[in-house]
Amino acid sequence: MARTQHRRSGHENTHSHTDGHSHSHHHHADGMRRQIILIAVTAILLAAAVLIEKYCGLQTWQLLLVYLVPYLLIGSGTLKEAAEGIAHGNIFNEHFLMSVATIGALCIGFLPGAETEFPEAVFVMLFFAVGELFESYAEGRSRDSISHLMEIRPDTAEVERGGRTQTVSPEEVGPGEIIVVRPGDKIALDGTVIEGSSSLNTVALTGESMPRDITEGDDVASGCINLSGVIRIKTTRTFGESTVSKIIRLVESADRDKSRSESFITRFARIYTPIVVSAALLLAFVPPLFSQSGFASSFATWLHRALIFLVVSCPCALVISVPLTFFGGLGGASRKGILIKGSCYMDRLAALGTVVFDKTGTLTRGEFAVEAVHPEDFSENELLHLAAHVEHFSTHPIGEALRAAFPNAATDGCPVTDVEEIAGQGIKANVSGRTVCVGNSRMMDAAGAGWHDCHRTGTIIHVAVDGKYAGHIVINDMVKEDSAEAVSALKRLGVKNTVMLSGDREEVARDVADRLGLSSWHAGLLPADKVEYLKKLLAAKPQGCSLAFVGDGINDAPALRLADIGIAMGGLGSDAAIEAADVVLMDDKPSKIALAVSIARRTLGIARQNVVFAIGVKAAILLLATFGLASMWLAAFADVGVTVLAVLNAMRALRVPSGPTLPKP
Repeated sequence: MARTQHRRSGHENTHSHTDGHSHSHHHHADGMRRQIILIAVTAILLAAAVLIEKYCGLQTWQLLLVYLVPYLLIGSGTLKEAAEGIAHGNIFNEHFLMSVATIGALCIGFLPGAETEFPEAVFVMLFFAVGELFESYAEGRSRDSISHLMEIRPDTAEVERGGRTQTVSPEEVGPGEIIVVRPGDKIALDGTVIEGSSSLNTVALTGESMPRDITEGDDVASGCINLSGVIRIKTTRTFGESTVSKIIRLVESADRDKSRSESFITRFARIYTPIVVSAALLLAFVPPLFSQSGFASSFATWLHRALIFLVVSCPCALVISVPLTFFGGLGGASRKGILIKGSCYMDRLAALGTVVFDKTGTLTRGEFAVEAVHPEDFSENELLHLAAHVEHFSTHPIGEALRAAFPNAATDGCPVTDVEEIAGQGIKANVSGRTVCVGNSRMMDAAGAGWHDCHRTGTIIHVAVDGKYAGHIVINDMVKEDSAEAVSALKRLGVKNTVMLSGDREEVARDVADRLGLSSWHAGLLPADKVEYLKKLLAAKPQGCSLAFVGDGINDAPALRLADIGIAMGGLGSDAAIEAADVVLMDDKPSKIALAVSIARRTLGIARQNVVFAIGVKAAILLLATFGLASMWLAAFADVGVTVLAVLNAMRALRVPSGPTLPKP
């Protein structure tokens, strides 16, 4: 059907990605409109040609000229594709079959005693164009622009030169220069902090929600957002070699490395077409050799039958029903909140053998919450009450988690004074006359509180009241409710290899992997590391099986594009991840992956049913035609009947049964 879908590989300059995406989107929409207009005009011209044939009494060659107008209008693209296929050695494709069969139908009318089959030729081309329109519309929903990666690309840098601060393009800053980064600004280039302390939002690079505290001497990466204090950074690389530039290049190179899948009908045509053409040639030339009346006198009869054979063999039922089946599967999946960007990804989903998960935002919520409270000489409620009041004015995710666990802190009238944020330690404040320290172990040491370690995985927040240890609170990125079900459902479908790649600490990753029953996991990874692991997994996967990567952050875009199938979280995921992915889960539920696999397998099952049914019926009709027992119109009527039944069967793909998983058909 439609040509193999090729993604833009991002060779153009990164500045032009947004314009390129917009141009590509409008170009596809214009192409669809032109195709619809072409089909409509052809249908009108065909109807006019039939009327002319019926009422004008034209000679055969004159009728041919009349029918050639709609035929060439709708079929010129197919004829061109067939010619290009022959020129490139790819002879036996669906375009070649359509061309030979329809040209044969046009030729039949010139044989002695034969009726014209001009309308049939145009109808076949028209059916083919309608089928291609279905496929084009389904696969055209794929939006593979990476323009949203520009969100992490800093536009300017403030560099110190000649005792003054200048705003310049990041490309103009060299290694060893000093840049100033204010709160809310992106770090433009990789470097080392030489003055100041702050917290950095690193979610664009690592996918981790927890800000990273930095101070003098710490290395920082471009693309991070400065959250609090003003910092001065000595650059260590040019912008072209910076972390943010590497991420963009990784996406582009991963896209170029990704293999392309041919459409189902194209692979089928490679087998079907040579068989049909060879059979037609044998039918035309072999029987006359054994005819008692001689080759010359019987050749016209057998050539007529061979051309009928070719016309009957046109897989109209397949041309329409197979793309419609995939289109129905895509529509059914979208109603379940699963956006599959093209029918070629159905093949890969059905053959899924390995699923690689990002952790934060994919298997976990990507937002922090209080998981456990361990007080000493206080109740859990009292400990949360004090911690929430101290963190009342904090914009840090830890403060937000504590306030969410004690939502009455803003309205209970408890006085909070002398709030002091201590860099690298935590916050100290006076709450109802008591000095409360909330922070890490260094703050406890400074307050003289005898703290003790916690054996739970997560971020441990210690609390001291008037210099005495009051307990600790465990804050964690919470695992999604359906993550465990997602892993077990995949295993029930035969996807045994489930892997997690995370930028988080090793103990956090191990805890999540153990709780979910994952096959393996790797922690502390940057985007480049994830891509390297993915390449190893792709090289080691079994023949015939596909690999999916599931992620949600900008940092996951390179891996999403490199995998056989990129699956992105659409509800909370970044725009860049959604653009880079082949499948988008609109409600962020990883359990929908198993449903997507089931829908793909069911859709392929229905498509195969149509193929077997259509070929079976056609084989019977072709056998009758070989012996002259089937007229063209009887064959055409049977072909239409097969098409209608195949289309009705294809419509079943639109209806997706409820439940997390479906049986393989």
